[in-house]
Amino acid sequence: MILPSFAAITTTPAGLRALLPLTSALPATLWIPPTLAAESEAYGLAAQVYGGSLKATLPELWSAYDGLIFALATGAVVRLIAPLLGDKATDPAVVVVAETGGQVISLCGGHQGGADDLTRQVAHWLSADATITGSAPAHGLPGVDVLGLPFGWSKGGGDWTGVSAAIAHGWSTGRPVEVFQDAGSTLWQDHLPQGHPFVFEPAEAPTARLWIGPIQRQFAPKAALPKAQWHPRVLWVGVGCERGTPRVVIAAAIAQACRVNHLAEGAIAGLASLDLKADEAGLVSLCAERQWPLRCFTAEQLKAIPVPNPSTVVEQAVQTPSVAEAAAILAASESGSGGELRVSKQVSRLEGQPGAVTVAIAQAEREYIPHPGHLALVGTGPGDLNQITPAAKAAIARADVVIGYGLYIEQIRPLCRPGQIVEPWPITQERQRADRAIDLARWGLSVAVVSSGDCGIYGMAGLVLEQLQATGWDGATPSVEVLPGISALQAAAARVGAPLMHDFCAISLSDLLTPWEVIVKRLEAAAAADFVVALYNPKSKTRTRQIAIAHGIFMAHRSPDTPVAVVRAVYRADEAIHRTTLGALLEAPIDMLTVVLIGNQSTQRHGPWLITPRGYNGGGG
Repeated sequence: MILPSFAAITTTPAGLRALLPLTSALPATLWIPPTLAAESEAYGLAAQVYGGSLKATLPELWSAYDGLIFALATGAVVRLIAPLLGDKATDPAVVVVAETGGQVISLCGGHQGGADDLTRQVAHWLSADATITGSAPAHGLPGVDVLGLPFGWSKGGGDWTGVSAAIAHGWSTGRPVEVFQDAGSTLWQDHLPQGHPFVFEPAEAPTARLWIGPIQRQFAPKAALPKAQWHPRVLWVGVGCERGTPRVVIAAAIAQACRVNHLAEGAIAGLASLDLKADEAGLVSLCAERQWPLRCFTAEQLKAIPVPNPSTVVEQAVQTPSVAEAAAILAASESGSGGELRVSKQVSRLEGQPGAVTVAIAQAEREYIPHPGHLALVGTGPGDLNQITPAAKAAIARADVVIGYGLYIEQIRPLCRPGQIVEPWPITQERQRADRAIDLARWGLSVAVVSSGDCGIYGMAGLVLEQLQATGWDGATPSVEVLPGISALQAAAARVGAPLMHDFCAISLSDLLTPWEVIVKRLEAAAAADFVVALYNPKSKTRTRQIAIAHGIFMAHRSPDTPVAVVRAVYRADEAIHRTTLGALLEAPIDMLTVVLIGNQSTQRHGPWLITPRGYNGGGG
C-alpha cells in the first residue's frame, strides 16, 4: 500500500513548534527557511531547508506531495497557493495550522484532495479544533466524489459538481437524489445520517442521479439533470492468447469487449488466465501498466468449471476445454460467492500486429479493493475523550470501519467522521467482532477495533491476533498496529493517588474464559507475594461468590487495615470512588464497572490518597 506523503511548512519559530508532533506522527517532511535551521537541529529534526523564497519553492512541493500543512497565516497561504490551483481532482490537500497549535483548517482539496480527513488527523495529533466548512461534512455525509474510495471504486464520468450541489440543496429543499446501485458494497448506505437526500428507487422530480455499477453510461454534456457514475471493480477478464501476443493487442481486445458490451474498463478488477501464461510478456506488461492483478490457474482447476463454449482444440493444446471463460468465472468466484459470466469468449486480432487474443468477462458479487487492508487495535482509555491518546484518536478518524462493543462506540462517537462505517456489537460477541474486523481488513478496508482501557489488557488485541494466527496470517497482510490506551487500573490508581508505585499485578475474577481453580492459584500467589493487586471484573449480578473468596484469600495474608480503593466508572459521568480497608471491602458497592485496588503491606492512606512507597525514603520494602 502506497502511503500518502505530506510536507509541513513554516517560516517562524512558533510555527516550527506547532508542527513538531506531525513530523513523526504522520509522518511529514518539514520544510523551513535557513533562519530556522539551527532551531530545527536543536529539536533533533531532519528538516529540508529551502533557499530563496517560499513562493519560489512552493511549485516543487505542490507537485511532489499529497498534502501540504502550513503553520502560517491563512491569508498568506491563500496568496501563496492561488497561482498553483488547477483542478480539485489533482490539487493536493492544503491544511493550515494556527501557530498556537489550537486550530486546524481544511483550506483546499477537502474531498478529493483528502484535506478534510487530513485536518481531522492533524487536529487529533495536536489536540486542536478542526475547522471543516464543506456542506457534506456539515450534514454528516461523505463527499459523493470520494464515496467509493474506501472500496476501491473507479470514479467514472459525469457532472460531479452538479451532483454534489444537488445533494447539498437536498437537505433544505427535501428533493431527492436518485441512486441506482447494481454492484459493489452497500455498506455505505447502511451508515447514512438521518434526513439524507438519497433514494434508492425511481423518484419523482429528482435533483440528480448517481449510478453505481459496471455499466459505462454516456451523459449529455449539458443535461438539465446532473448525473455521475462510480464503477466498483467487479469485472474479471479471462484472457487466452497466442505466445508472444503484444500488450497492445491484448489491451485492444479488452477495450473492444467492454465497448461492445457497454462495460466500463474502470470496473475491471483484474485479469485471469492459464498458469502457462503467467510469464506472458504482453499480459504481464499490461497488468503492470494498469495496476491489475493477474490470477493464473492450472488446467485442472479450469477444467472443473462448466462453460458455455468449450473447445476441443483448446483442450488438446493445453489440457482444458476453456481458458478465457473458465478463468474469468473462477477469478470472479474467488472474489465473492460466485462468478457470473457477462461476456462469452470472443477472439480478437489487431491489424498489423501479430498474435490473437480470446477474451471473456465475468462479474464477481464482491468488488476487488486494489490495496491491502489494515487493522488498528485501539485502546480508548477509561471513557473520557480527554484520556485517549492523540495516536488513538487519529487512528479512529482515518479508519474506513470502526468496530467495538456498543458502549465503547458511543463513547468515541464524536471522533468518527462522516461516511465511516461504524458497527456497535453486543458485549458477548467478541469472537464475532474479531472475525468481522479480520474479514473486512482482508478485503482491503482499514478497520479500527476499539477496546476500553488498553486494548492489550483484557481487550480485543489478543483475540484479533489469535484469530489472525488461526487463519494462517503471514504477519504482514493485513497490516496490524496496536495503539495503547490508559488502562482501568492506571486510571483508577490516578484517581486515588499512587498505589501502584511498587510491584503490582492485575487479576480478573471472571471465570468465563479462565478456570476458577487457576484464578484462585493466582490470587493466593499474589496475596502471599505482597503485590499491590488490581481486581478486574470483580462481581456481576449472577457472579457474586468470587469477590468473597478473593477477600478471604487476601485476609489470610494481609492486615484488615490494608488500604483499598473501589473505583467505579472511572473518568465517566457516573464515576464513584469508595476508599475503605481490606476488612471492610465487602461492604463497598462493587459491580462489573468496578476496579478494586488492594494495597500491599507498605501502602498507606493519607486523607483521600493511597500511597505505596517505592523505597526512596527507606520504606516500601
